[in-house]
Amino acid sequence: MWYNLVMTEEKLSKMPQSVKVTLWSYDTDRLDLEKSGRTVIGQVLNYGSTEAWDWLFSYYGRDRVREEAARVPKGAWNKPSLALWSLVLDIQPKERSEWMKISSATS
Repeated sequence: MWYNLVMTEEKLSKMPQSVKVTLWSYDTDRLDLEKSGRTVIGQVLNYGSTEAWDWLFSYYGRDRVREEAARVPKGAWNKPSLALWSLVLDIQPKERSEWMKISSATS
């Protein structure tokens, strides 16, 4: 499948323009890809091209993409992207209020 592409370490470390355009409100040169993984994953899955998706899955791996995508609140998704990625990743994002309950219960 397209998310199993193998990319070199050098290519992965450089965020392609196709990913940067999905992060229009962030300074991508200063963005920590590990700490901001959920934001990057959510934005790329919502607004990215197939090239951006390829990079995303190669950089983070399918398991992390699935885990983080499931934590993106339902209201942060656009409807077509939510429909697609819910099927592809077998996820059911929750409403923000549900995550607040889960977070406070585990604290």
